[in-house]
Amino acid sequence: MKKIGMIGGFGPESTLDYYRLMIEHYRRLRGEGTLPEIFIYSMDVYTLLNMVGQQRWDDLIGWLLQGINTLKKAGADFGIISANTPHIVFDRLNSLSPLPLISIVEETSKKAKEMGLQKVGLLGTSFTMRASFFPEVFAGNDISVVAPREEEQDYIQRKLMTEIELGEFHEETRRGLLAIAKRMVDEESIQGLILGCTELPLILTRDQFGIPFLNTTKIHVESAIRYCLAGN
Repeated sequence: MKKIGMIGGFGPESTLDYYRLMIEHYRRLRGEGTLPEIFIYSMDVYTLLNMVGQQRWDDLIGWLLQGINTLKKAGADFGIISANTPHIVFDRLNSLSPLPLISIVEETSKKAKEMGLQKVGLLGTSFTMRASFFPEVFAGNDISVVAPREEEQDYIQRKLMTEIELGEFHEETRRGLLAIAKRMVDEESIQGLILGCTELPLILTRDQFGIPFLNTTKIHVESAIRYCLAGN
């Protein structure tokens, strides 16, 4: 069994969700009486957001590498980063990493392909929705990615930073997010919706409008546990 190393803290609520889901999925596959070995290094989400906001990509890569090196020294065999936004530098980070890394974006793209989806919407931080890393990866599986309108992106970003990231889940906000999803179904003909921030599955907890909501946390966790057990 390989030991899992996770960069957490982006943010704390989703890190808790990752840990819970990893334990649940491992038990589902292996039964009771055994648990995975997991190292969690919690880093500061506000440092991350500051670097991303200023597009300090070299600094971000160096900072994340410090965390990955810490996980390697602790004994991890591979790594995951429990957030979508830092995957904006994943390719460069992966080329420098001392550990194999599992990409949340690549794993979600594989899942969408398995489901036969050809066009999906993307909700996430403003950095994620405006960047090219999701569309580029999904294009490799012949899937197009549609972002919300600019004013909708601003709404999502505001709610993530002032409520959801802090563990506040309001029904009014849930309705607002679902209204954006519904418009994208009606006007953009999306066949699925990527919950491209690992806090979003905490407020959008089930599929709606006849399309799957792709829970990137759950998809990432299942891939990590599968890799953990590979060869065992």
